[in-house]
Amino acid sequence: MVTKKVGAGMFVKWKEQLTHCPLFTGIEPDELRIMLACLQPVVRRYRKNEYVTRAGEKFLGVGVVLVGQAIVTKENVAGNRVIISSIHAGDLFAEMAAFSGLKVWPATVIAQQETEVFFLPPEKIVGNCARQCPSHRRLITNMLRIVSEKAMSLNRKVEQLSIKSLRGKIATFLLEQAKQAGATTFMLPFNRNEMADFLNVARPSLSREMGKMKAEGLIDFHGASVKISDVQALKRMVE
Repeated sequence: MVTKKVGAGMFVKWKEQLTHCPLFTGIEPDELRIMLACLQPVVRRYRKNEYVTRAGEKFLGVGVVLVGQAIVTKENVAGNRVIISSIHAGDLFAEMAAFSGLKVWPATVIAQQETEVFFLPPEKIVGNCARQCPSHRRLITNMLRIVSEKAMSLNRKVEQLSIKSLRGKIATFLLEQAKQAGATTFMLPFNRNEMADFLNVARPSLSREMGKMKAEGLIDFHGASVKISDVQALKRMVE
């Protein structure tokens, strides 16, 4: 792991990722550069499969993925891993915990490839701005919207877990991925083991059921690429 402060040169390096990050929506690049000098975030670089955070360790602040991809995981009471989400460049994590008063990470984040993450202490987001940056209020508004959207996303996750049939869980997950991609052909964010952990099902059962759905002409897949051949049939499985 390598740690760096965000300076002017680093802002230029990550300008595109930062300006497209939901946390900075509506903030002009010049204003964002000034704001970052005030916020003084820290950037850390991680190798593939390296822990970005570990549940129970000291909390660093809201994380923003600049480069790469990672997964957010939790262990249930039986010690089995459950994947909460997959995060990519521009995505945030730990925003729900940032203002809860927790002093430790509530979940574990693991880099799936070479990944760089920007950490911003929550007090820097809601605290008084020493330089009176004009866009600081916008930053707070963006943060409130992001927290609300994450709460809605977690509600959808609960709905997925509440579905009793394996086929219904798979159909719900695939329809959600298609919706996000805006197409019936898309790339899965997880490998099969990770998808099984996300859906909280056994890996062999998942592969067997997806194979049956492919044989029935409902879906097609090759590696991480999936095509939904019969959208209406998958919707009926969720009802």
